[in-house]
Amino acid sequence: MKNKFLAMLGFAQKSGNVINGDELVEKALYRGKISLVIISEDASKAIIKKYSFKCNELGIRCIISFDREILSGAIGKNNRTLYGIKNKKFSRELIKIYDSNGDS
Repeated sequence: MKNKFLAMLGFAQKSGNVINGDELVEKALYRGKISLVIISEDASKAIIKKYSFKCNELGIRCIISFDREILSGAIGKNNRTLYGIKNKKFSRELIKIYDSNGDS
């Protein structure tokens, strides 16, 4: 599951469908441009709380998994903890892969 999920995240990044960073993700969320939020497990408690609440409020799935190094490596960037997926097809596929492992 892990390798498939990270590979799909990498494809999403290469196709321009990943936003990362607090300010950019927050703006895109409220504009309805994001269909999935991914947060690393080692993100700050404030970020996890903030985006868990916002996603719940907006009815958007939020996955909290992996650590920042693993997720950052998947998209070819350094030290990223927060990701917004813009494309609904990528979002559905990432959720399907993630949920196939029994996690949620």
